[in-house]
Amino acid sequence: MLCRLVCCTRGYNEILNKWKVVCNKMESPYFKRTTRSSIIVKVKVENEQLIPEESSTETNQKVSTKKRQKRPKVEIKYEESPLEEHQITKQESSGWEPPMWREQLKNISDMRKSRNAAVDSMGCDVISDTLASPEVYRYQVLLSLMLSSQTKDQITSAAMKKLREHGCSIDNILETSDQVLGELIYPVGFWKKKIEYIKRTSKILQEEYNGDIPDTVEKLCKLPGVGPKMAYLAMKCAWNQIVGIGVDTHVHRISNRLRWVKKPTKQPEDTRKELQDWLPREYWRDINHLLVGFGQQTCLPVGPRCYECLNKEICPVGKTNKKIPSPKKIKKEEVKEEME
Repeated sequence: MLCRLVCCTRGYNEILNKWKVVCNKMESPYFKRTTRSSIIVKVKVENEQLIPEESSTETNQKVSTKKRQKRPKVEIKYEESPLEEHQITKQESSGWEPPMWREQLKNISDMRKSRNAAVDSMGCDVISDTLASPEVYRYQVLLSLMLSSQTKDQITSAAMKKLREHGCSIDNILETSDQVLGELIYPVGFWKKKIEYIKRTSKILQEEYNGDIPDTVEKLCKLPGVGPKMAYLAMKCAWNQIVGIGVDTHVHRISNRLRWVKKPTKQPEDTRKELQDWLPREYWRDINHLLVGFGQQTCLPVGPRCYECLNKEICPVGKTNKKIPSPKKIKKEEVKEEME
């Protein structure tokens, strides 16, 4: 009996070992080892397969629910956008401006009604030959502006008269010697330096602009001896285009005295930027001519005639300057102006 039991046990163990071997050799996917990456792929596939199995009703409910949640956000964004644009436009249009500039400008215009200042009869557009060809006229306008720097209008006008009598065209100026050209423009300020500027500028105009002057401020400012003031005035007088304000020493001085700038400026170019920032564009054409004449007759660099100025009660300088010269001194100044 014991021998039979031992034989049965051995037989059972042999059968069990054979079964293990068979199981190891099986290639069923259920017994196959899977790596981490294969599990991820399997999950992705299962997820993709699960999507179509959802009922259409549930899917529509989810989509509609999402749409209902997003609609308020889209509407709110749409309503805020025009409001922000309106606020930006309002900020840009409401800039700083001097409190009484309109009244001050009107008074200056009233004082300049007679138009008898030096700039009225000796400005760059007046002393140039209006009967010449357009190219020659524009060249003379530019030349008169170059000569006017640091020079009184009377001297500039006399120099331009001599140049026109000599022949004020690009070709003729280039053929003129430096000595003769100096004799023609003397005694304008810095006349020796201006001989060089005139010759170099004329050469550039002949070679690069076909005998004409540039038609933009940027190109004009690249010419020797031409600054922003001359460029803006050349655009106005030669090309009849108002692209900015020409600010010379008179406009610079008066703008600071009237507090037409946010803070005192040291350079005319800074004053130009300040004026263009707030002065309405319709005033740009006449503002230079108006203030230059006013500066030549009333708002003088030294000893301004605040006593006869219509702005004496609304001008910061006029309020403090209460000096009234004697009649004899006033008469002397009037005679001096007539002689000039």
